[in-house]
Amino acid sequence: MNPWAARTGLALLLSAGTLPLCHGQDLLEVWQMAKARDPIYAAAGAGRLADQEVVPQARARLLPYITAGAAAEADEARRTRGLHRHRTDRRALWALTLTQPIIDVGAWNSLKQSEYIASSADVAQAGAYQDLILRVTQAYFDILAAQDTLRALMAEKSAIKTQLQAAQLGFELGGVTITDAQEAQARLDLINAQEILARNILQVTQDQLARIIAERPQQLAELAASTQLPAPEPNRLENWTTQSAQANLAVARAELATRIVEKQIDIAKSNHYPRLSLQAQTGSASDQGINADRSGPRSLNSSIGLQLSIPIYAGGEISSTVREQTSRLQQARYELEDARRVAVASTQRYFSGVTSGLARVEALQAAEKSSLAALQANQTGYELGVRVNIDVLNAQQQLYETQRNLALARYNTLMDSLRLKAASGILTDADIVAINQLLTHSGKP
Repeated sequence: MNPWAARTGLALLLSAGTLPLCHGQDLLEVWQMAKARDPIYAAAGAGRLADQEVVPQARARLLPYITAGAAAEADEARRTRGLHRHRTDRRALWALTLTQPIIDVGAWNSLKQSEYIASSADVAQAGAYQDLILRVTQAYFDILAAQDTLRALMAEKSAIKTQLQAAQLGFELGGVTITDAQEAQARLDLINAQEILARNILQVTQDQLARIIAERPQQLAELAASTQLPAPEPNRLENWTTQSAQANLAVARAELATRIVEKQIDIAKSNHYPRLSLQAQTGSASDQGINADRSGPRSLNSSIGLQLSIPIYAGGEISSTVREQTSRLQQARYELEDARRVAVASTQRYFSGVTSGLARVEALQAAEKSSLAALQANQTGYELGVRVNIDVLNAQQQLYETQRNLALARYNTLMDSLRLKAASGILTDADIVAINQLLTHSGKP
């Protein structure tokens, strides 16, 4: 066995994760691009603007409206005998009508309903904002996790190559059997296959982020291994569940949906009520003629008055509509209750994800230290001849697998902390800023 080769492999192992990274983009920069370029978020904004227009449309039904009409007529009279033309009259008619609703219960209910619809659109836009935060952060961390996996595989590959060279040299010198070299070669072939998959996964994750920000991501700032992840604040599940049951955006939309249906019932009932409006009209209904070839001035007729409309019978349609909307109200209330339960369950899940994630990170950090110590012991035992090559290879694999699991656990914990705030309706871009402060361009991944 070549002691120098073994020590070289261990040196490569220890230094694999400490190479400096070039300056590139951080999470905050990616987030700013996503807000300006993501088509899903832009579509949500356009939908919100469209839904806001229901308010002026409903208000317009309570404001005065003016209509104008005009007509031109020609009457021709013929004699019975021979159908000879006897007389032709030509007239021009026009009218200008102003109508102002005075009592219209349905229109007032429609206006109130439109305000609920506009508020629901605002909540939907806030939900799209939170969804964008989650999508950007998840895509960002997916790239970091793929990079960590590839980096660990490359370091393990380098260590296996060193171990393979040492095994081949030991076989040539007669110190070990050919089995050691074959085991190392088999492990190297497996790493090569894993490397191909890891590179493909990295490409896919970069494509996912590029879809959001409309460009290929640069070198991303990474989460330093020494970074202490924050615990939930407050660190009590009851506080979070109470918050989510009240402020969860899905719950807020379900509550607004219930109010919209309640107003729809009022609108349906209002079809039984009378409507009163003011109507003023001016116009000409003169038969003086278009060419004014008759004597006398044109007549200008004007009128003003109140118009009352009283519904009497509509074939049962109104009562049926009321029954329909009453059932839909029950449906909306059940959906509201389900939204509350889902919000509470999601909060419990993500709170547990954060707390257990922090504990898992701590356990994996201890496992990383013990795995490194085990590798060093196996390296020393291999040099002394009390350990075989497969023991060293297994110790290397265990260490690198632990490091990959540790990195993934850290990303999952941060994502669960964001999802916890989203479930509680309090996720904002300030949380992006807070996570961005944990990242570095030159730290150890």
